[in-house]
Amino acid sequence: MNILGVESSCDETGVALVRAGPKQQIPELRAHALHSQIDMHQAYGGVVPELASRDHIRRVLPLTRQVLADAGAQLSDIDVVAFTQGPGLAGALLVGAGVACSLGAALGKPVVGVHHLEGHLLSPFLSKDPPQFPFVALLVSGGHTQLMRVDDVASYELLGETIDDAAGEAFDKSAKLMGLGYPGGPALARLAEFGDAKAFDLPRPLLHSGNLDFSFAGLKTAVRTQLMKLANVCEQDKANLAASTQEAIVELLVRKSLAALKETGLKRLVVAGGVGANARLREMLNAECAKRQVRVHYPELSLCTDNGAMIALAAAMRLQRGIAKTSTDHTFNVLPRWPLHAA
Repeated sequence: MNILGVESSCDETGVALVRAGPKQQIPELRAHALHSQIDMHQAYGGVVPELASRDHIRRVLPLTRQVLADAGAQLSDIDVVAFTQGPGLAGALLVGAGVACSLGAALGKPVVGVHHLEGHLLSPFLSKDPPQFPFVALLVSGGHTQLMRVDDVASYELLGETIDDAAGEAFDKSAKLMGLGYPGGPALARLAEFGDAKAFDLPRPLLHSGNLDFSFAGLKTAVRTQLMKLANVCEQDKANLAASTQEAIVELLVRKSLAALKETGLKRLVVAGGVGANARLREMLNAECAKRQVRVHYPELSLCTDNGAMIALAAAMRLQRGIAKTSTDHTFNVLPRWPLHAA
């Protein structure tokens, strides 16, 4: 069975083709293509929803043709069309949903709406070192920071989440305060390589809260306060503040993940979402989990950002288990706010 996946929830247009076999087999990624809108949004310092939607319209069909060509497949080879139904920007989601359902109607094939976070959560199954159920998942991106217990596809228990900003948002907002470029997270991480992570004593909110929730808004305020104290900010001061900021965010993510593993008694951790590509986060998690004999799994770096492969994969794994909510009338709606446990 061939599943075409379309992702258009924010500022990346992704299309992929995945082949699914029996339930015991991990679906195979045949081809995927991705277009990032970073260059377009840089002039505005962040994502402009209307521009994002218009760009998805321009990109999705050429990317679909590219994926089919790379996979050596034809439109007639597609058995199911999957799309990101939510959460995300409403206009952007409508582009992917409209194209996917139109294509499904034209081919006479069913369509499947996929939860964006479920795609991220399952994306490490396409890596060279796929996980096994059950595991603790750290979903960490620009819009979400959550810890989940995952027993199987569609069997998720929320253990903790951010009460304000997401980790990726903390990276981006701190970078903006420092005058760094867009996207801020990667820019801050690059600058942090030249700084001293102990130069500034930044807070770790909720580190000792006794639960698995996160908070990053206070950290952003602390970064602003430090910048105000520095009369003339030199490049080394910026590098030191970037390193200290990254260390605070990463320590919170690592310590809470370890607490979740201890609470559940599980020995496997999956890290997914854009922030999962952060080198310092991977370094610290690998070191701490090795001490505790815990296996850590990540998506391939090319699949950390939003992409069509994770959407096709999530649909494929639900189809394998007979729990996919397929539609054959090709009507659709999108869910900009959609909790994962309701998927």
